[in-house]
Amino acid sequence: MDRKQEDMQFLGVFGIYKEACKVIFSLKKIFTKITLTLILPLTFIFLAHIEISNVLFKKIITNEEDSSETKEGTTKYKNLSDTISFEWTTLWLFKLVFFVFLLIFSLLSTSAVVYTIASIYTGRDVSFKKVMSVVPKVWKRLMVTFLCTFIAFFAYNVLTFLVIILWALTTGIREGGIAIFVVIVILYIIGFVYLSIVWHLASVVTVLEDSYGIQAMLKSKELIKGKMGLALIITLKLSFSFFIVQFAFEKLVVHGWRLGMIERMAYGVICFILLCKLFLFGLVIQTVVYFVCKSYHHENIDKSALSDHLEVYLGDYVPLKAKDVQLEQFQV
Repeated sequence: MDRKQEDMQFLGVFGIYKEACKVIFSLKKIFTKITLTLILPLTFIFLAHIEISNVLFKKIITNEEDSSETKEGTTKYKNLSDTISFEWTTLWLFKLVFFVFLLIFSLLSTSAVVYTIASIYTGRDVSFKKVMSVVPKVWKRLMVTFLCTFIAFFAYNVLTFLVIILWALTTGIREGGIAIFVVIVILYIIGFVYLSIVWHLASVVTVLEDSYGIQAMLKSKELIKGKMGLALIITLKLSFSFFIVQFAFEKLVVHGWRLGMIERMAYGVICFILLCKLFLFGLVIQTVVYFVCKSYHHENIDKSALSDHLEVYLGDYVPLKAKDVQLEQFQV
């Protein structure tokens, strides 16, 4: 982060990618340790969930097919029904446990990466031990922001569901109805992506400023203005990359029955490495985007004040006022 802050606003998509790579290689050892400690388990959990869910679901489908061919009221039918109920319960409990661990490691990884980059930006001495001591304290604030975001996503989905019900009761598939439904879907996707961008930037705001929860989301919403197109392109590219890796894993590893075991293992390792790198790269990018947005809005971050803000995490947290971090606006 040796680039002047006022120059950050001029970075485009590839400029942000380049800056993210510089950040990673500037502290390669620390980011490697963060990857091995937090991001690697996150990747393993994500891919293991796909494989295990597939195995459990296949068993359910097989038993349901056997149940449909079995006479009702027989002992075999009852045993199959009990087995199916147990397997569905197991599947949903597994998904719940998966979500909890995915959330924990995702927030911990975000805390570690954002804190490390901020330390680089302020010129502070940073070590892996110091980062790991700070992570649990930052994680608590990130959890509040996540819960607020989760509520926002839930409300958004409920509202969309109500709109679809209204569409079905009024217009439906009659003339012009399909076109209206397509518009609803497009607007839903746009809104969903927008909320995702706000959430990602709000996570960085939570770590680097005194705002968290709803305040961090509102701050993120303001920062994105003027850089929405840039944030959208980066988000779509990262999402597409994640989709390609996940699709390849499902196609070549989970459903790759025609391939040999060694080939499936090799593809699994490749997908694992790619996804691990994508997780790290994505977290670094969203932090760089934060500095780009701050620069675009001419919000000058005082490095000494930000350094003090980071230092507080090493002791008992005392909220730092925004005016202490953002002292003045610079002119271009």
